[in-house]
Order: sequence, then C-alpha cells, then structure tokens
Amino acid sequence: MKRPGVALALLAAFLLAARLCHSGLIWVEEAYPAAAAIQLLNGKLLYRDFWFDKPPLAPLIYLLWGARDGVVLRIAGAAFAFACCWVAWRLARELWSEREGLAAAGLTGFFLTFDTPSAALALAPDLLMLLPHLAAVWLARRGQPLAAGAMAGAAMLLNPKGAIVAAVCLLWIRRRDWLSLALGFAAVHGAGLAALWTSGAVGAYWRQVWVWGAVYSRDSFVDQPLLEGLRRTAAWAGFHAAIVIAAAWFWLGERSSESRRLALWTVAALAGVVLGWRFFPRYYFILLPPVAIAASRGFTRMPRPAALAVAALLAIPLARFGPRYATLAVDLLRHREPQWSDVAMAQDSAEASRLITRLRQPGDTLLVWGYRPDIFMRTRMPVGAPFLDSQPLTGVIADRHLTRSDASAPQLAAANRRSLAATRPTFVVDGLGLFNPELAIGRYADLQPWFARYYECGRTRNSVVYRLR
Repeated sequence: MKRPGVALALLAAFLLAARLCHSGLIWVEEAYPAAAAIQLLNGKLLYRDFWFDKPPLAPLIYLLWGARDGVVLRIAGAAFAFACCWVAWRLARELWSEREGLAAAGLTGFFLTFDTPSAALALAPDLLMLLPHLAAVWLARRGQPLAAGAMAGAAMLLNPKGAIVAAVCLLWIRRRDWLSLALGFAAVHGAGLAALWTSGAVGAYWRQVWVWGAVYSRDSFVDQPLLEGLRRTAAWAGFHAAIVIAAAWFWLGERSSESRRLALWTVAALAGVVLGWRFFPRYYFILLPPVAIAASRGFTRMPRPAALAVAALLAIPLARFGPRYATLAVDLLRHREPQWSDVAMAQDSAEASRLITRLRQPGDTLLVWGYRPDIFMRTRMPVGAPFLDSQPLTGVIADRHLTRSDASAPQLAAANRRSLAATRPTFVVDGLGLFNPELAIGRYADLQPWFARYYECGRTRNSVVYRLR
C-alpha cells in the first residue's frame, strides 16, 4: 500500500474508534432527523403527516441504516467523516500536491472529532451539508459544473445554506458553464420538490421549513447578535488557532487565483455562519472546509520550526475534548452511565423511554412535549399527533424554552394546538414542564379538555409520562 493509502487507512481507523466511544449516547441534534426517519418507516409522509422544520434529505439519509442508534449510527458517522476527509484530500491534492492533500484530510478529520461533541458527532443538517459542500467545490474545480451543481442541490436539500455552496462553485466555473451548474442544481433540488409535490406535502414543506425558518431566523435569543457573533467567532478562531494561523500564512504569502478563490470562499462561509444570528458551534461547520484547505497549503509553505509551533496549537482542542473519549470508552467497557452534565437530559430521555417501553402495547403512539426527539429514537414509536416536539405547539423556540416562555409565533401555535386536540396519542411525555412550568402541557387552557383524558403513569427526574385513560 502506498503512503497516502496507509495514512488514509489510519485516519479511517481513528475516526471509527473515536466515534465508537460515543456509541452509548444519542445527541438531540441527530435524534431529530432520526425521529423523522422512524416515522417514515412507520408509513407516514414527511411534512404532510408530521411537522419537520428541516429540509428533507437528512431523514432519508438516516433510512440507510434504519435510523438505528448505537454502534450502527457511529459506524455511519465514521463513514461520513471519512468521506469528507477523502474529498478534502482530493481537492487539496489537485490544487497543489499530495502533501497538502494529506494535511487537508488530517485537519478535517481532527476537527470532525475534537470539536463540540453535540456538533461534531451528530449527523445533523449543518454537519451533513459538509460532504456535498466539499464535493461541489471539488467538482467545480475539476471543471464538472453539472455534477457540482447536483452536489449543491443536494446541499440545499439538507440545509438552506446550500445556496451559498452553489454561489461558491461559481468561483471555479467559467461563465459559459454557469448554465450547466444551474441545471445540475435544479435537477437535484427540483427532484426533491417534485417528490414533495406528488406526495401532497409541498405546501406543508413551505410552511414548516421556510415560513417557520424565517420566524426562527429573525427572532434570535441573543440580545446583541453582532457583538455575540464577534465574540463567538473570535472564540472559534482561538480554538481553531492552528488552522486559522496556517490559513493566514497561506493568504499572506501566496498571491494567486487559487488563494483569492479560497479567501472568497471563506468570506461566503462566514456569511453562512451569520445567518440566523445564533452562532451555535454547529453553524461553523460551513467554515471548516475553506479554512482547512487553505491551512493545508499554509503548513506546507511554513518553515519547519514554524509549522511545528503552529501544529502544537492542535493541543488546545485535543486537551479540551480528547480526555472525554477515553472516559467514555472506559464507561462502555465497564457498562456504566457516563457522569457528564452534557448528556444528563439524554439520560433522562433514556429513562423515560424505558418506562414507556415497559408499559406500551402494540399499536400505541406517542407525543413528546419539549424538544426530546431521542425518546422517539429509543422507543421507535409512531407519533400520535402531527408533531415531533412542542415548538410548533407553544410557539417558543427550543433555543430558549427551558428558561423563557415568550412565544415567537403565538397564532400559529394556537392553531396547532387546535389540531392536537383532535388527536389521541397513547402516551404523552412532558419533558419540558419540570424545567419551565410556564410551558408545561397542563398549563394551556385550550388543551384542558383534551389533556383531561390523560393520567400520570410515571415520571423521571425531568419528565412526566402520561397515558390515555
């Protein structure tokens, strides 16, 4: 096996081993598309039969492994991360040489492991878009505008920021080929819309993804979004100092058409981070490809002592998140629950799921009040109402509903509660009310006649489980 093959094989083994350490956990960001996929497996249709406020491709991806959790989910995550590294390798190698290619693959794999776990480990839309994002730019660079457009169209079916991916492709495509890029984009994205149209879901898709998404974007929980954005972006740059410094070295030291394109790509990605005015860690994955690719060139251009000094900054994320992998591995080997505050709510969801599993009968259905889609993932139960969580029922967005009760869309929520009152899910889990009593399911006057049909059949530390009388 040649050197690149050995290095890539070792990278794949590393990604798999790291992710298997998390095989006992479910992150809420991955549970949401998985919960939607489980409803598809139960015969329901996306948007038409239940509310889902993300573009449609993520649940379809989860169907590839039956929306299972555990080892299967982590193997899928490792395969996805390696695919991203492979494309980064190909892109950087074709831009410069094998050295840059391997550096790009390694840096991508490193930061797809030693970053905020709920973002780096969860196959959620922001992370899932990374692969078609990289692939679209790579294909555009290779002079394949139709295929690049198709990848950008796939990105758009994962995340509205896919439009930025299409725009970035224009940097590498000749004007005479822009039409081919547009045709590739329209073919894939149009096929997705056509499927929604034929299933009678296109109107619901518009309301749930785009109208609700607009509400989400304009109503940030951050009081001073610009200052918060500057602070969090500076924190991201400090945490990723190794690739930020290496990329800056490249841009300052190399004046070429490729350096300008990579700089513009980075600016476009920063615009993608800003959209929504929230600056969650997962939003920064759109920024990782251009910075990692530029950094791969920067490292190879640096004098060896400088490159080693900058590479030493990788110790920052390694020290922050590396020990957790060892701790989780020991927990798995000893069959014990992790003692980790980041997963306390997930552990409560697991306990509520076990309670329901003991009580459920064939044909029973479920409603989860709060943002706890991991309960659907663990129980694999059909949803008993057209809602996977309570955001569209309270109008309070999940980024604040544990502590605040100000509704962003009160009229929409009231209409959705009227719809809920016509349903009869067997079990109702209130995973929100013990955190924020103002948003407890029993506090809504317009749901009182409906809720009177339920009795409490069990509770955990942070959840109350109700059953239909």
